[in-house]
Amino acid sequence: MSENIATADTLEPPQKKVGFVKIAGILGILGGIALIVVGLVVWLTVSSQLRAENITVPDDAVAFQGQTVQGPFTAYVQADIIQHHALKASGGKTYAELDREDPVRATMMNASFLRASLFTSVVSFGVAAFAMGVGILSILFGAALTRLASVPVVVRRSAVIRS
Repeated sequence: MSENIATADTLEPPQKKVGFVKIAGILGILGGIALIVVGLVVWLTVSSQLRAENITVPDDAVAFQGQTVQGPFTAYVQADIIQHHALKASGGKTYAELDREDPVRATMMNASFLRASLFTSVVSFGVAAFAMGVGILSILFGAALTRLASVPVVVRRSAVIRS
């Protein structure tokens, strides 16, 4: 009587429940979709509001000359050229450095308000892009968790003695 030792694979149910992992994965996917949609809505809203102002980047700007301000780069360049023009008008002095009675002080104040508004839109574009990026990562992580939770089988290799 000869005994042969062979191995056999057996399928067993997982030792722990994976329902929470699957739910977390699905919530991650749904949250990611929501982040992408909200980020896209914010991006499009800010862009359309800037476009509605009909601001054209002047010819002496660093880049985007003649283009309508409608995105983060054109808004940044417009804010930069406003600062350049305002400092030129004030002889290089900032709002705080000008005498309170100087008539150029009102120009500097308006330039500061315009720049702050444009920089706010630049930040809004950044936050929208960040939300969309986190949304994509959330979908990827959620899909990975969902896939892991969908593999409810553990394979164990055991020795089987055959006679």
